[in-house]
Amino acid sequence: MAQTALISVSDKTGILEFAQALHALGIKLLSTGGTAKLLADAGLPVTEVADHTGFPEMLDGRVKTLHPKIHGGLLARRDLPAHVAAIKEHGIDTIDLLIVNLYPFESTVAKPGCTLEDAIENIDIGGPAMVRSAAKNWKDVGVLTDAAQYPVALAELKADGKLSDKTKFAFSVAAFNRIADYDGAISDYLSAIDFDASIGQPAPTRSLFPAQSNGRFVKVQDLRYGENPHQQAAFYRDLYPAPGSLVSAKQLQGKELSYNNIADADAAWECVKSFDVPACVIVKHANPCGVAVGKDANEAYAKAFKTDPTSAFGGIIAFNRPVDLATAQAVNKQFVEVLMAPGYTPEALEVFQATKAKLNVRVLEIALPPGGATDWDNGRNLMDVKRVGSGLLMQTADNHELAASDLKVVSKKQPTPQQLQDLLFAWKVAKYVKSNAIVFCADGMTMGVGAGQMSRLDSARIASIKAEHAGLSLKDTAVASDAFFPFRDGLDVVVDAGASCVIQPGGSMRDQEVIDAADERGVVMVLSGVRHFRH
Repeated sequence: MAQTALISVSDKTGILEFAQALHALGIKLLSTGGTAKLLADAGLPVTEVADHTGFPEMLDGRVKTLHPKIHGGLLARRDLPAHVAAIKEHGIDTIDLLIVNLYPFESTVAKPGCTLEDAIENIDIGGPAMVRSAAKNWKDVGVLTDAAQYPVALAELKADGKLSDKTKFAFSVAAFNRIADYDGAISDYLSAIDFDASIGQPAPTRSLFPAQSNGRFVKVQDLRYGENPHQQAAFYRDLYPAPGSLVSAKQLQGKELSYNNIADADAAWECVKSFDVPACVIVKHANPCGVAVGKDANEAYAKAFKTDPTSAFGGIIAFNRPVDLATAQAVNKQFVEVLMAPGYTPEALEVFQATKAKLNVRVLEIALPPGGATDWDNGRNLMDVKRVGSGLLMQTADNHELAASDLKVVSKKQPTPQQLQDLLFAWKVAKYVKSNAIVFCADGMTMGVGAGQMSRLDSARIASIKAEHAGLSLKDTAVASDAFFPFRDGLDVVVDAGASCVIQPGGSMRDQEVIDAADERGVVMVLSGVRHFRH
């Protein structure tokens, strides 16, 4: 008996060519509405579903494939005599291939100005029902839900006249995943809308935080282990990853990425791509231990490395400019776990391929977001999530960018243009340092970083100690504190270390006491009005 393929697609990419190939293999074509017209106009013999079922499409196309002749043909098991007898008794023909993609709900609701009515009309009913039927009966039916599957299916059909069980099972899993993603998107959308009793209908606005959140992620790779060897782990990406994000990285060489590599690489990449001038970020244990900008990648690296050469050993290095030969040669002098950049010259890559040891360096190539450093919607999470016991904390991501015009000078002493530039640089870095964070900077370079301490005083002291160990002077440096100084003692510590200007959010009940201390010590103090806790 000739095979039958039912085709009903919203996105018609590649479908005509695929249908022509199926016809050439002697496979009968069954189709709906617009898809049937497309195939018929191309001269293909196609039977419309309405003619197949003997029941017309109705309710503006809402009901067309919800019929026993469709679902019986998909669900009937060929290995069960009772099933075969039942469909024969009722004149139901088997369907061997189902090619379906769904109404574009996700892209519809992503459009500005999408109304609830628009969203509802783009909820597919018949498509998911058919996909579920075919996917459940995977041993007998091949179900294709993505145009990328067409070449795979066609190759097997040409070679063997049928799909292998392995391919049919893989297509079935992909089909159920697609339905889960689709239903999750609908649930996310509708769960964010409250019914407004005052107007007797759903409210016109949506909540940022839906009543039910349906995370949808795709596994990128299994990892050897997690944060520690006794833990198991895997790396997942968003279903629709943003351009310029770590998951888009292409590994050019090196060992397999570990759990800690990926976590630290994300911290480095998020920081370095926030600069719109050549920059280098070195990260160790999720904290920047050296950040600098320069006229090129090589200068930025040299300055970043000076901040804390000890911590840079075995660190993660990220650039926001392509790596050339000189930069590669400089980086090659230290032990590095992961190197990231938007690109590499052939000569630079040769440096990391010269010895067996250097071949282990994980070299990643990641395209920068299309809009650059100030395009916060590209390559950045719009939401941050954190697991807690049997629950989840969700918040909008900390994507705030501070401009010079946002600063409020509260000290008697006014900042110079260079101090303003250093303060903004220090503030940008502090955002990526674990709280409590204190960052000393000068001339586009970190001079000392204190991170993750329970006391802000201790963070300040650690930053000073690290600068001393690196042989760096903190005289006339700019200091950023990610949160306000609750007492003047924190200010005194950084000024004693050499700071001449300080940026902090403000907002403490003792702000005036701290401001008075700044005036007493003869330093500049500016308020950002924004806190950057990072836990």
